[in-house]
Amino acid sequence: MDIEAAGGVVTGGLLAGAVEKPTGKAGETHGGVCSDCGAATSGNFCSNCGQPTHVHRTLLHLGEELLHGVMHFDARIWRTLPLLWLNPGRLTREWVEGRRTRYVSPLAIFLFTLFVMFFALSFAPHHEGPAVQADEIAQQRAAVEAAQRTVDELRADNPQPQAIQAAQMVVDQRRAQLTQLETELRDGRADGLKPGSWQASLKDMATGDADDEPGHLQAKIAGQEIKSGGHGLGATIAKKLQNPDLALYKLQQTLYKFAFLLVPLSIPFVALLFLWKRGFTLYDHGVFVLYSLTFMAMLLMLMVVAGTFWGTFGLVVINLAALAVPVHMFAQMKGAYSLSIFSALWRTVALMVFCTIVIGLFVTAIIYLGLGH
Repeated sequence: MDIEAAGGVVTGGLLAGAVEKPTGKAGETHGGVCSDCGAATSGNFCSNCGQPTHVHRTLLHLGEELLHGVMHFDARIWRTLPLLWLNPGRLTREWVEGRRTRYVSPLAIFLFTLFVMFFALSFAPHHEGPAVQADEIAQQRAAVEAAQRTVDELRADNPQPQAIQAAQMVVDQRRAQLTQLETELRDGRADGLKPGSWQASLKDMATGDADDEPGHLQAKIAGQEIKSGGHGLGATIAKKLQNPDLALYKLQQTLYKFAFLLVPLSIPFVALLFLWKRGFTLYDHGVFVLYSLTFMAMLLMLMVVAGTFWGTFGLVVINLAALAVPVHMFAQMKGAYSLSIFSALWRTVALMVFCTIVIGLFVTAIIYLGLGH
C-alpha cells in the first residue's frame, strides 16, 4: 500500500472540506449565545460568524468530522454527481448564478477527485514487458546467419567494396545485439534489471544502447551527451532515466503535486472562446474548467479500471468513454453559457484543440519539474 498516497487522500479531503460551508446540527442547549463570537443566536448557526451553535465534544464526533472531511459524505454529493455526469451545463450555470448550498463546490470536488484518483492509481498493477525468450533469440540468430550468407555471396560476386563493407557493418551490429541478448538470457543484466522489461528498455534508450531505429535517435544523442559530460536539459533527463523506477516515482510525485496547474493553463483558452461576448468573467470560466476536469478525472479512473480488470469488455468501455469526452464538453458548453447548437459545436471543436495544447504544456512542465532538476 502506498502510504504517501493514502496520506494525500486524507490531506486532500480535509483541504477540500476547508473550503466548504461549515455544517452543524441542533443538539444540546446552546444558551442563545455563540460560543465563538458571543453574538445572540436563535438557530443552528450563528448569524454573525457562521459557526454551528451546537459544539460537539465527543470522540465519536471527531471521527465523524474526519470521515466528512475525507468523503464529503452528505446530501450535496448526491445532488452534484448526477448533474456533473448527465447535465454539467446546468450544474455550472447554477453555481455561477449563486444557487450553491445544494451542491459541492467545484474546487472541493476537484481536489477530492484528484486525490482519490492518484490514490486509486497507486494500486493499479504494473505490467512489465516480456522477458527475452529463447525462440526470439533463435529467430534473430537465423536472421543474422542469413544476412551473413548474403554478404558473403556479394563479396564473391560484387566488385564494389564500399557496398560490401556497409552491409558487413550492419550484420556485425546485429550480431553484437544478438550476443547481448544471449548473455542476458543466460546471466541476466549487469545492472540487475529484468531483461525485456520496460525499465531495461528505457535505460538502454537513455544510455544510447537501443537499436538504431529513427525513434531512438534523440535518446542515443542524449546518451552520448552523458558519456561526454553534457550538461543540457536532455542530458539531465536521460541521466535520470538510467534509473527508470526512480524516474517514474519522481514523475508520479510531480504529477500528484502539480495537477492543479491544469486549471490556470485551461482558463485562458476557455476565455478566448468568449472574448467578444460580454457577461462572462474569468470566475465563470474557472467554474467551467473545474467541473470539466473533475469529470475527466473520474472518466480516467473508469477507463483505467476497465482496461485493467474487465478484459474485452473493458476495451468497449474505454472506447465509449473516449466518445463521452467531446459529448460532455458540448453539453456543458451549451448549458453553462446558454449557447445555440452551432455556437456550442464550434466552440467544442476549438476546445478540443485547446485541450491538446494544454496537455502538451502540462506534460512538458511535469517532465521539466520532475526530471529536469
